[in-house]
Amino acid sequence: MGVGGSFWDLLKPYARQEGPGFLRGRRVAVDLSFWIVSHSTAIQARSPYARSPHIRTTFFRTLALFSKMGAFPVFVVDGTPSPLKSQARAARFFRGSGIDAAASTSKEPEGDASVRASPVKARNALFTRYVKDCVELLGYLGMPVLQAKGEAEALCAQLNNEGQVDACITSDSDAFLFGAKTVIKVLRSNCKEPVECYNVGDIESGIGLKRKQMVAMALLIGCDHDLQGVPGFGVETALRFVRLFDEDHILDKLHEIGRGIYPSAEGDDKTHVDDLPSTSTKSSPVARSRHCSNCGHPGNKKDHIKTGCNYCLLDSLENCVEKPAGFICDCPSCDKARDLKAQRRQENWQIKVFKRIAAETNFPYEEIIKLYLSDDNLDKDNGVPLVVWNEPNVEALVDMLKYTQRWEPSYIRQHLLPMLSTIYLREMALSPCKSLLLYDQYEFHSIQRIKIRYGHPYYLVKWKRATRGMLSAGLSGKKAELDGESSQAEVVVLDDEEEDEEEEEEDATVNRESADSLDEPDLPQVLRDDDCIFLLTDEDIQLVDAAFPNEAQRFQREQRLKEEKSRSRKSKVNPATSGFETPKGPRPGGVQLSIKEFYRATKGAAGDEAAGKKPQVEAGQSSKRKASTVDLSKKIPKSLRRRLLFD
Repeated sequence: MGVGGSFWDLLKPYARQEGPGFLRGRRVAVDLSFWIVSHSTAIQARSPYARSPHIRTTFFRTLALFSKMGAFPVFVVDGTPSPLKSQARAARFFRGSGIDAAASTSKEPEGDASVRASPVKARNALFTRYVKDCVELLGYLGMPVLQAKGEAEALCAQLNNEGQVDACITSDSDAFLFGAKTVIKVLRSNCKEPVECYNVGDIESGIGLKRKQMVAMALLIGCDHDLQGVPGFGVETALRFVRLFDEDHILDKLHEIGRGIYPSAEGDDKTHVDDLPSTSTKSSPVARSRHCSNCGHPGNKKDHIKTGCNYCLLDSLENCVEKPAGFICDCPSCDKARDLKAQRRQENWQIKVFKRIAAETNFPYEEIIKLYLSDDNLDKDNGVPLVVWNEPNVEALVDMLKYTQRWEPSYIRQHLLPMLSTIYLREMALSPCKSLLLYDQYEFHSIQRIKIRYGHPYYLVKWKRATRGMLSAGLSGKKAELDGESSQAEVVVLDDEEEDEEEEEEDATVNRESADSLDEPDLPQVLRDDDCIFLLTDEDIQLVDAAFPNEAQRFQREQRLKEEKSRSRKSKVNPATSGFETPKGPRPGGVQLSIKEFYRATKGAAGDEAAGKKPQVEAGQSSKRKASTVDLSKKIPKSLRRRLLFD
């Protein structure tokens, strides 16, 4: 949720739509709870019988973020919530259930408090189990996971503010209040612009909001720690209020108003809010000079008719012109009166708003301000964790997903291959001289072509299954962790001719069919050619250029040669001549004339017949055409005339 009201709608005009390459090579902090809640709910709504949607969501979206978008994700989980957050969560639960929490508290005895809070605790226990499952899965994927003291978005914002990550992925708008610089609210895998990004610099330049001013707005509107806020305050009213003061003084002014002190513009004289005049009392009318009832300018109508109006004589050279509808006089006295009226309206609004704030007890809440401005959100009970991306534990992943999702091992390994190829290319880019094999089985073969996917180019890379000698050399540098049978099963796991088991369980089929295709990465294509197995995967162009520069340059040269050949072939087929010029010399017999030649010929023939002359036949054309017996000089339909001329 974050800041209450329609705070995201206020920031929506300053959102940026970025392409899939926006996150490539960047570190991003991911609020894991946001992923679990939002996407698992959507999957369960589409398919109520989906098995463990939180595990499936985390698995596919992590693969897409790491391999397809090329980011380095750092996952953050929630810690122990603050007492204010727990109270607000319970109040939100009762409000969503249609239960009056205040009435139930006053009617029930003290011993029933645990019974009243049991639904909230049960829900939190179930969600905690979901988070543990996802953390276990991320550990097998080799992703770093950090534990926050309280809110996960607070630690994400701290990492972003300190420069340890480049962006935060969360839907909680209070990430800006915790100090985030770049927040990604929407992340879609398969579209031209999958990233909806918000930068603090754009917000500051657009509506002039900074961090402490956003904190003040959250106190007035309401937030995750205080759902009510100040009565009568919405987003527009709060924005108008915080613009009265700069960022350095906004929280001090809130403290003064909360104590009942009216903050003056000079800061010298301080008046109590109760001593301010009431806004309901009518202010004295603003004095201004007399104006003509006919033209609306300063003066009298009688005098204007006799001597004329200076404004009307200057504009229209008439004594007094009748004023149009909606006329506004721009004389100095009217301008002064309007400014004074607007100033009084602003003062009355400020008095009304200040009295609303002063009516709140213990406002502003110091605990909420300290939570938002704190820079110590990392849980260091078990030491400071290292942010390191390790290689995935494939066998542990297969065992976990086979048990929780009822997926086949081949299905799991095929989806893991884009992630493994990304890791392989990154390692080759760092150490090109190192001889490595993809998944200990495949070697880089060639670049097939450039593939356009959702408007962005990728390399279609071809991988060749290594020979037995290369396989043994690649496996010798690693630990002998698999026996002969398991390694043989690994070798053939990506073969597309592997027989499908007819006894596959129905719930696994339902789960796979109900999967959201927006999250699933593209599966690699498997090819067979002369007893050789090849894989085709989509890879980032820059990553392949860095990992295999020689092959990339060779492919680019071949592409340039192909383009030159195609251009030369097109130039031979379509010579560079003006399309409407008729070639000199006679046309060969039996060749159809162009439209211009045809009309030019028919005009000449019609003119000759009208003058009594016979039309001349060109030297190269055949004279065996049948002469028409119809007089073309007569008025006949144009379509029939064309048919006759074309014989």
